[in-house]
Amino acid sequence: MVRVVVTGMGAVTPIGNNLADMWANIRAGRHGIGPATKVNPDDYRTPVAAEVKDFDPSMVMDRREAKRMDLFAQYAVAAADEAFKMSGFVINGGNQFDAGVIVGSGSGGYMAMEDNVIRLHEKGPNKVEPLFHIKTPVNMAAANIAMRFGMKGDSMSVSSACASGSQSIGEAFMKIGQGQLTACLAGGAEATLNDSTFSGFSVLKAMSKQSDPDKASRPFDKARDGFVPGEGAGILMLESLESAQARGATIYAEISGYGATTDAHHVTAPLPDGHAAGTAMKKAMRMGGINPGEVTYINAHGTSTPANDTSETEAIKHALGESAYNTPVSSTKSYFGHMFGAAGSTEAIVCIQALREGFIPPTLNLRNRDPECDLDYVPSTGRQQPVEYALSNSMGFGGHNSSLLIKRWDE
Repeated sequence: MVRVVVTGMGAVTPIGNNLADMWANIRAGRHGIGPATKVNPDDYRTPVAAEVKDFDPSMVMDRREAKRMDLFAQYAVAAADEAFKMSGFVINGGNQFDAGVIVGSGSGGYMAMEDNVIRLHEKGPNKVEPLFHIKTPVNMAAANIAMRFGMKGDSMSVSSACASGSQSIGEAFMKIGQGQLTACLAGGAEATLNDSTFSGFSVLKAMSKQSDPDKASRPFDKARDGFVPGEGAGILMLESLESAQARGATIYAEISGYGATTDAHHVTAPLPDGHAAGTAMKKAMRMGGINPGEVTYINAHGTSTPANDTSETEAIKHALGESAYNTPVSSTKSYFGHMFGAAGSTEAIVCIQALREGFIPPTLNLRNRDPECDLDYVPSTGRQQPVEYALSNSMGFGGHNSSLLIKRWDE
């Protein structure tokens, strides 16, 4: 199988609208959770959100381009633009059909969907915007990115709820590894901080009810009471090692393995014993040719919901055995909330930065660990230590599990 490396990264997040700002805030321990401004917080169980701040689409696209995209696609294009430029890859007549785009989303154009359903209800069918069916489909992030850069290879979306971003990277990794593509922009994007999202998760009682931003997202804490909704995009430029080395590209990490499974258990609740998610981790390690003791960091899905955090703890034990107790685990959703379909790809970027700098991000706001969550969750303060292999875990409604094994690049 062809080796696959990362040559570019781009991010639009609640803690920074580019890679440098996002990582600086992670290093500094600054989260991006605050009072919700895109809905009336008085209407909902959760009065806080992890919102992208000061995003200006005109920095990367003209007004006409922006108008034909839902916000999730704008985020995706902005993150892809950063990743593509960082990679230095050049599309030409000789490689355009070997470069693809796989960018997923849990919900797609949810902002346009809600807006146009309201228009339909209040003003009638002739007032729905002509671009309605251009802005709402999940595939439109990938389509707009492909058009922007002239990438004519496989272009598609993966929609597997909160595993979408991670599985998009995994599928791109497989396509490059099997020789179907030479390069691929891959990741996830989400923009769903509207009344539809808040109302749905509020009645489901899945979101935290804390009004204090420092207490709202606290994965693995005994007092955790739900996730904080977030938004944004994380995109990687993946490339075959041969291609990257031939053009002298800077290589930031290697994707070594990928595992995906399904709980086949419940539409929202994970398997309590975590064996399906644990099997995804085992598959990723097996593909990467490593044993559990070689994993030096796990970026957990870690949503701060009671069910997820205990089941993921069991999943890690299932995958790593006794090594689980010696492996640092943290959830960076304590920084940027739950970015849904963009979570896994953004967290993969966090893993790459952790590998590059030998820094394990902490789990913020973890003050009183749940006794059932008995692993090393790196509470409150990050650690400077070598990281050779990282697992990035994602789990989605419907039982979708994905795990990426990422290796530090030795120049």
